[in-house]
Amino acid sequence: MAKRVLITGASGFIGRHCVPLLVERDFEVHAVSLRIPPLEADIRWHHVDLLDDGQVWKLVDEVRPTHLLHLAWVTEPGRYQRSEDNLRWVQASLSLLRSLQSSGGKRVVMAGSCAEYDQRYGYCSEGVTPLAPATPYGVCKHSMQLMLKTYAELTGLSSAWGRVFSLYGPHEHPERLVASVSRALLGGHEALCTPGNQIRDYLYVDDVATAFVGLLDGEVTGPVNIASGRGVAIRDLVQTLGEVCGRPDLIRLGALPARADEPSVIFGDSGRLRSIVGWKPRWELRAGLEKTVRWWSGACSTRGRGDSAIDP
Repeated sequence: MAKRVLITGASGFIGRHCVPLLVERDFEVHAVSLRIPPLEADIRWHHVDLLDDGQVWKLVDEVRPTHLLHLAWVTEPGRYQRSEDNLRWVQASLSLLRSLQSSGGKRVVMAGSCAEYDQRYGYCSEGVTPLAPATPYGVCKHSMQLMLKTYAELTGLSSAWGRVFSLYGPHEHPERLVASVSRALLGGHEALCTPGNQIRDYLYVDDVATAFVGLLDGEVTGPVNIASGRGVAIRDLVQTLGEVCGRPDLIRLGALPARADEPSVIFGDSGRLRSIVGWKPRWELRAGLEKTVRWWSGACSTRGRGDSAIDP
């Protein structure tokens, strides 16, 4: 049976890296985007507003996908954690799920978040660490995971839920940590940072995309952490960026205060992803940062000529 996938968020940070991997695995790729898509022979683009229930059902009825990879959600830095749009995305995700099952779809993978966990524990392991989200974003993601689980049990739909931790790479939103520090240093400006004592679990975006596509093209069900399995201090990550950019002198650790409510440690148990899905990361942290900085160097220089090279 031919594999036909509908991927949402296809022009987003993770999605744009998943699309070529899906083509490599012989999926017929139907990509959803609100942006004007590029013309690519192997991909069929659909200009659809996923928050419009009617458009969602019409799209799924036309495409009749066997698989759904649902990555789209509100992600704007400084806004997404507490945005009311999180509730709208729960509704949109349910419409996608119901329309997929109604049209004969067989498998769905959706993107979750480490924000679903009780982050006071630091170490996040599926089935072990309590789930107690502290933000509307985390609450809505976790609620959607529970609804996906229940709906899959009711209908026999195969489903998995990929919980994403921290990530970086080309096309990241310019205001996120790695992107903002890279852009400052490449421009010869000071990179103002907190003391950087927080421990986080960072993965290069290509490795995140590989994990999602591996989940989709397999049979693993339930929540799966998409994480490296080890933490790195933010100060060490930033100092490595300084070395990669050749401007460690412009790093200003402690120039900004740390948030009082920010967890000190968050990293994920990647054992399930590695042992059951068969995934392993290709990119060590420094190599991934080097590739990211090279991309930002080209993007910033192109933007300086008046082109729009940065599309987060």
